[in-house]
Amino acid sequence: MSKAASTTPPSALGQFWHKWRFHINVLLLLIPLGFMPKYLADAALFRGETGLGEREIGELQVGPWSLRIAELRNEAPRLDGSAGYMKSFNAALCDTCIDQVKATYLRIGKPRSLRAAGVIFFGTPYAMGATLPIPVRTPLDAQIWVTMEGWDGSMHQAAIPLSQASPATIAWLKDQGEKP
Repeated sequence: MSKAASTTPPSALGQFWHKWRFHINVLLLLIPLGFMPKYLADAALFRGETGLGEREIGELQVGPWSLRIAELRNEAPRLDGSAGYMKSFNAALCDTCIDQVKATYLRIGKPRSLRAAGVIFFGTPYAMGATLPIPVRTPLDAQIWVTMEGWDGSMHQAAIPLSQASPATIAWLKDQGEKP
């Protein structure tokens, strides 16, 4: 085999790679750094370092107990596949009622019974989370009901207007109503 036949001119892609490979590799390192601030903010939010959520709603008295409640994200409900639109809320029980409360539920509209109390908060009493389904046809004057069940069998309920709990959800509902 001759030497002339074994040397083929490099392709355009090969020339580009040999000329720019260092710069492309540097970009592959720098691009993820652009996403670091959002990642670190989300990590701090989920660890609880920035409070219960992006928007604290306040303290809600439910019978003899109370809890602090917050929106996880200050944004409109997110579509969660066939489950529909969902909104996440976080809560923390008061220090004196941690040993007394068995379960805490969240629902749009007044529950008919404990069996229809809504979605249950999960997690530790200091940082519980619940994902509430938001129907597209929810009235703008709707209320979010919190139901707390005690270990002694007692049940207490309290309501908070949806407009106070999540102004972003109210704006989203108004936008949904404008569509044909």
